[in-house]
Amino acid sequence: MKILHNARIHTLDTERPVAAAIALQDGRIAALGGDELMVAFDRADCEDMGGQVILPGLTDAHIHLQEYALSLKILDCEVENKDKILQKVAEAIRRASAGEWLRGHGWDQNTWGGEWPTAEDLDKVSQDHPVYLTAKSLHASWVNSAALKLAGITSSTPDPINGRILKDASGNPTGILLEEAVKLVEAIIPAMSAEALADDLQQVIARLWRMGLTGVHDFDKNTCFQALEILNQRGHLRFRVVKSIQFEMLTQAITLGLRSGFGDDFLRLGSVKLFADGALGPHSAALFESYIDDPQNRGILQLDSDHIYEQGRLATGSGLSLAVHAIGDRAIHEVLDGFTRLRAYESEHKLPALRHRIEHVQTIQPADAGRLKALEIIASMQPSQVPSDMVKADRLLGKRAAFTYAFKTLLDHQTKIAFGSDAPVETPNPFIGVHAA
Repeated sequence: MKILHNARIHTLDTERPVAAAIALQDGRIAALGGDELMVAFDRADCEDMGGQVILPGLTDAHIHLQEYALSLKILDCEVENKDKILQKVAEAIRRASAGEWLRGHGWDQNTWGGEWPTAEDLDKVSQDHPVYLTAKSLHASWVNSAALKLAGITSSTPDPINGRILKDASGNPTGILLEEAVKLVEAIIPAMSAEALADDLQQVIARLWRMGLTGVHDFDKNTCFQALEILNQRGHLRFRVVKSIQFEMLTQAITLGLRSGFGDDFLRLGSVKLFADGALGPHSAALFESYIDDPQNRGILQLDSDHIYEQGRLATGSGLSLAVHAIGDRAIHEVLDGFTRLRAYESEHKLPALRHRIEHVQTIQPADAGRLKALEIIASMQPSQVPSDMVKADRLLGKRAAFTYAFKTLLDHQTKIAFGSDAPVETPNPFIGVHAA
């Protein structure tokens, strides 16, 4: 047993909100109190905390561990203008090996007026090295001509389902890929092994500890799951992870008999992740009305209510809950319609009412605000995105921006809300999120 004493411990227990000492045994809190604990447990190892504050560990309800680990190693493109990004790319190219891919993350064309960057811009600083820069939202990428050529993307390449290749007036690709189109280039970039990622994740987890996080809900792909399993088998994870399942793996998960909640104290299965639309920044969030600066565009609706219901029946019948990405008001409406039918199906077939979620719930119609509580759907939201998005939302949505990030409205309806960062979209530091909230 170990006792930490002479501390200011915030317990979140309404009957005893603050304590001076805490006794720990076998990974559990054994007792809270004051100096009397050292008398009651006189053989315990005692450590004087010198009056420091101790808080409960926090959980980030939406993060991308693999993408965050990668973002710490590649070019930081979250700068105020395009020229600074091009300067960073040029400097990195001078240090790169022949033919090496150059990667970066964080650009947002909305910070420099909304004009999309182009492959031609990147070609001015890099013609021999393929360049792949992901947008801050992770829903768009900016590539140069070398990357387009390696991926075989030309004027005759059709848009993939639920994706878009932006093209100029002559029909040539501009270098901007939206949603599923980003995978056309991602697929040819040399992939990191699960073993190598496990080493990176150990460093990331130590970084997250220092921010006050002791757990996350992760939404990255299968390589990340494998890396987390490696760490857990080695006994090195020491960090609680609820791991989502990619929709593409649903059939395999059902065949194996996997269920939400399966696992142990440190690594367990969460929900099946689906995408109903894109994001506000790249104008791919699905809206009822068009974007103010793009009157012909209402975003990309990737799943409607029928798809949510049909895939939900497969998942819930096998004990797997759904976590559906929905940012635009139309996407959220479709998801709620799908969940309405799914709840009826669960009830009719005497299935448990699983903990389904909507990820982001960013722009909601007022008439839909009470439906999450009525259906007992969790709103998984990201307050730290508000400072980044508030000016952008006003510019792209106008008066409709009054219904973005409607935390208070949803709380007034008694909706269950979980907060996260969506890192690397924003910093995973939870106190930045608390401040924004």
